[in-house]
Amino acid sequence: MSDLEMDVIAETENFAVWCSEEDGERLYHVELGGITLHLNSEEWEELVILIKDAA
Repeated sequence: MSDLEMDVIAETENFAVWCSEEDGERLYHVELGGITLHLNSEEWEELVILIKDAA
């Protein structure tokens, strides 16, 4: 098993967003307390648009 490299994008006291690569694809991980969302690049871009629109 290979070591997973984490690239932390942003974090607060309660939340974190980090990315990794798996099989040549960039994955985004959004940690929200006890829940973690795992998103591919397209899903990540859509979530960013959603959050910006909601703000």
